[in-house]
Amino acid sequence: MARILVTSALPYINGVKHLGNLAGSMLPADVWSRFKRAQGHEVLYVCATDEHGTPAELAAAAAGQDVKTYCDEQHQVQKAAGEAFGLSYDVFGRSSNAPNHRLTQHFAQVLEDNGLIEERVDRMIYSIDDGRFLPDRYVEGTCPHCAYEKARGDQCDNCGRLLDPTDLKDPYSAVSGSRNLEVRDTRHLYLLQTKVADRVRGWVDDRSPSWQPLARSIAYKHLDEGLIDRGITRDLKWGVPVVGPDGGPRPGLEGKVFYVWFDAPIEYIAATEEWAEKSGGDWRSWWRLDAGAEDVRYVQFMGKDNVAFHTVSFPATILGSGEPWKTVDQLKAFNWLNWYGGKFSTSQGRGVFMDQALELLPADYWRWRLTAYGPEHADSSFTWEDFQASTNKDLADVLGNFVNRIVKFAESRFDGVVPDGGEPGPVEAKLEADVTSALATLTAEFEAMEFRKAGQALRALWVLGNEYLQEAAPWTAFKTDRDRAAVGVRTGLNLVALFARISAPVLPFTAERIGATVGQTDLSWPEPGAALLDVLPRGRPVSAPEVLFKKIEDAQVAEWAERFGGGE
Repeated sequence: MARILVTSALPYINGVKHLGNLAGSMLPADVWSRFKRAQGHEVLYVCATDEHGTPAELAAAAAGQDVKTYCDEQHQVQKAAGEAFGLSYDVFGRSSNAPNHRLTQHFAQVLEDNGLIEERVDRMIYSIDDGRFLPDRYVEGTCPHCAYEKARGDQCDNCGRLLDPTDLKDPYSAVSGSRNLEVRDTRHLYLLQTKVADRVRGWVDDRSPSWQPLARSIAYKHLDEGLIDRGITRDLKWGVPVVGPDGGPRPGLEGKVFYVWFDAPIEYIAATEEWAEKSGGDWRSWWRLDAGAEDVRYVQFMGKDNVAFHTVSFPATILGSGEPWKTVDQLKAFNWLNWYGGKFSTSQGRGVFMDQALELLPADYWRWRLTAYGPEHADSSFTWEDFQASTNKDLADVLGNFVNRIVKFAESRFDGVVPDGGEPGPVEAKLEADVTSALATLTAEFEAMEFRKAGQALRALWVLGNEYLQEAAPWTAFKTDRDRAAVGVRTGLNLVALFARISAPVLPFTAERIGATVGQTDLSWPEPGAALLDVLPRGRPVSAPEVLFKKIEDAQVAEWAERFGGGE
C-alpha cells in the first residue's frame, strides 16, 4: 500500500467556481484519488480556499461586507458545493487560518536567514483618487507583450506572461477605474529567485520527466526566460502580516502583508496541519522528509495558468528554505475549458457555475462530461449540444440501458435473484478475455492520469456489456433453454457489479446505486487476474433501479441556453 498526497489548485474565495475551475483541477484530483483509494492505497487529498489577495478584498467590497465575514461565508458555500459534487477532500482548509499564518511567517524568516530575502524600495503605482498603493491585481491595463487590454498587474491571462504592475501600458485602478495614477516609493520584501535559479532548474530536470508535457513545457519556458527576484509583500489590509523576528510588526513594513502567491501554496502544508488537528493524524509525516515523508508520492493537479507558480516560485521557497520538505513528484496540468469558444464570465452571464449546475442535473452527469471530454491536452469548449449528446449516448443509452435491461429481465423471468444453472460457454469465455483486456487498459489510463482516455476505456467496457447481451440474448434463449438463459443473466448481473466498481471514481453516486441493484457494496478496484464474471452468489436478490440517467431533451437545451447563454 502506497502513501499518496494529492493537492489540487486552491479555488479563490471570490464566489462559487465555474465548470472550468472544476474540470481543470478539483475534479480530476478527486477522480484519481478515488481510483487510488479503490486500489487500497492510503490517499490524503488536500484542498482549501485561497482567501488572501486582491480578489478577496474586491469581492468583499462589492458585497458590502468586511473581508473576514465575506470569506467565512464563501468558504462554507464552496465547501458545500464541493461536497455536493462528490469531491472527496480529506480536508478543505482555509489559507486565512492560523497554521498558514504561522508557516508563511516561518518560511519568510528562514529564507531571510539564508540570505534569500531582502528589503527593497520599490516604485509602485499609487492611486491618488483611491488614496492607496495598488497591489498587482488592483492594477489593470494593456499587456506589453501581446497587447491584451485587460491584463492584470501580476499576470496576463491571454499570453500567460508574469507581470509587474509597472509593466502595464495605460494602467488604471481596478478599484475605481481611475487613471489618476502615479508611481511612488514604497518598501517591500523580495525573494531572490535569481540566487536559487540553478537549484530550481536542477529540481525541474530531476522531477519533470514524470510530468505531463504541458506542465513540463511551461516550467522550462519560465526558466529559459530567466527567473527574476519577486516581491513577496503587498500593500493590503487582508493577509498574513509581515512580522519581525520577535513576532511583532516589522519596522518599515508596518501594515503590509505577504503576497497571496507566496502564502497560497504554503496552505497545502497548513491545510494538512488543519487535518491533523481534527483527525489526530501527523501532518509532518506527509510533508517532512525527516518525519516519514520519504515514502510519500506527491501529485498536484492544476490549470495551466497556475503551473509557473508551482514549478518555479513555490519550489524556490521550499528549496531556498534548506529544510527537508516534501516536493511534488508528479504534476498534472490542464488546459482551459471554454464556454462556446469564449471564456466563462459571471458579469456577462456566460457559463454555468457549480451550484447552478446541480440545480439542473445531478453531479454525475457533469462529472462524466468534464472527465471523459475535459480540457486535458488542448483547450476545449463546453456546449449544451455536446453535453446532451454525451449524456444521452454514453450514460443513458450505454450504461443506464444495460443495467436496466438485465436487472429487469432477472426480476421478470428469474424471480428477482441471481440465477443458478447452466455453464459458461465460448461466448462467456470470449467476453471474459475481452473484459480482462479492456480492464487492463482502463487501469493503465487511470494510472497515467490520462482522463479522457480513461473515460473512453470505461465506456468501451460498458459497450462490451451491451454487445454481450445482444449476442447471448437471454430473452430469446429463455423460450427454449432456461439454463442457457440463466448463464446469460448471471453473467450480465456480474457485469453490473463490475461496472459499479470501475465506474465509481468518475460516477460515485451512480456507482452506489448500480451496485445496490445486485447487492454489490464493495466498490474496490478489481485486482489483476481476479474473477470478474462469476462473483455474485447465486440466489442473491436483485432489484432494478429507478432510471439511472434521464435523457436531456431538446427543450431543456433551449431553456438552458436562454438562461445561461450558449450558441450565440
